[in-house]
Amino acid sequence: MKKMMMMATAATALMAGSVSAEDVKIGVILGYTGPIESLTPHMAESAELAMSEINDSGAFMDGMTLVPERADSTCIDSSAATAAAERLITSEGIKGIMGADCSGVTGAILSNVAVSNGMVMISPSATSPGLTTAEDNGFFFRTAPSDARQGQVLADILKSRDISEVAVTYTNNDYGKGLSDSFVSSFEEAGGTVTLAAPHEDNKADYSAEVGALASAGGDVLVVLGYADSGGKGMIRASLDTGAFDTFMMGDGMYGDALMDEVGAEMPGSFGAVPWSSGQGAEAFAEITEEAGINGGSSFTRESYDAAALIALAMQSAGSVEPGEYKTHVMDVANEPGEKIYPGELGKALKILADGGEVNYEGATNVELIGPGEAAGTYREYEIKDADFETVQFR
Repeated sequence: MKKMMMMATAATALMAGSVSAEDVKIGVILGYTGPIESLTPHMAESAELAMSEINDSGAFMDGMTLVPERADSTCIDSSAATAAAERLITSEGIKGIMGADCSGVTGAILSNVAVSNGMVMISPSATSPGLTTAEDNGFFFRTAPSDARQGQVLADILKSRDISEVAVTYTNNDYGKGLSDSFVSSFEEAGGTVTLAAPHEDNKADYSAEVGALASAGGDVLVVLGYADSGGKGMIRASLDTGAFDTFMMGDGMYGDALMDEVGAEMPGSFGAVPWSSGQGAEAFAEITEEAGINGGSSFTRESYDAAALIALAMQSAGSVEPGEYKTHVMDVANEPGEKIYPGELGKALKILADGGEVNYEGATNVELIGPGEAAGTYREYEIKDADFETVQFR
């Protein structure tokens, strides 16, 4: 049935006349400033690598060219993120959004801009469980798994380490609250005790009061569900300086080389989890990013490459760059049936689709979109040794 639909779409396009070569702009909306600003350049470069690969193939939409248009979500300022998305849509004429990144600004762009303008969004890193049930009219997808799963993974890691009592600090926004709720529920259901779960604000100069409250409550480990470039790092720094905690479990927003450079040597034995993958796709992605001089080992780079690739493949499958027409093809190219496609093979995928065939995009993260278009996902459990992240296992 899927193949017949693609052939029918292609036939319609032929009747309408050949598509002329032109630029197709794709928004790359990420927090180039704000609490994850050390991560987003690598995410953007990975997404743009997929676009370059597609352009170099010459096989996209009979000669069209993808052009990335960056805009700053700030990660935390919903008004600024919404304005940035509106500018890309109204002034730049984008045909899709790779982004946004943090859950709060992603939800704001979705509800205030994307749905009303009929714009496809594929986020590589917005993980709030609340986005699962957001009203999106079929325009929203994500390549990183929901924090409903991450909370369970973090609880399982503590159980495997025989840790039964923890304190929790989380960034005071949709992402932090959603992940904290998921983790606390999973941990307590498994018999664990949370002595205190308290929010922290980002970009404060002093976190001693927050750390003092958590230390008074007690716990063998401080669970930090924040951002590596902002409040999460501040909570760890204050904990180390006061001796309140010396071992930390960290959520995905805390994974970053900058954190290791600053405090990694002072927190050996700390641990955490981040969305990750292994296997053929991950290896292929590592090869092409190394060749391109891109840090593909940073967090959410694989998901960013996959998000950009899915937008282009869905367009090719639909025979249209219009979001309202290609949105229904995102799930088609992401899942079975079809030939498996890995990083470095996007040109091959485009030719298969142009010939009326089917692809099953595995990508860098073993892509499988479930439910309302979100990733099933796997996680890398790591431990800090010698001021670096060392893999323990994949979950």
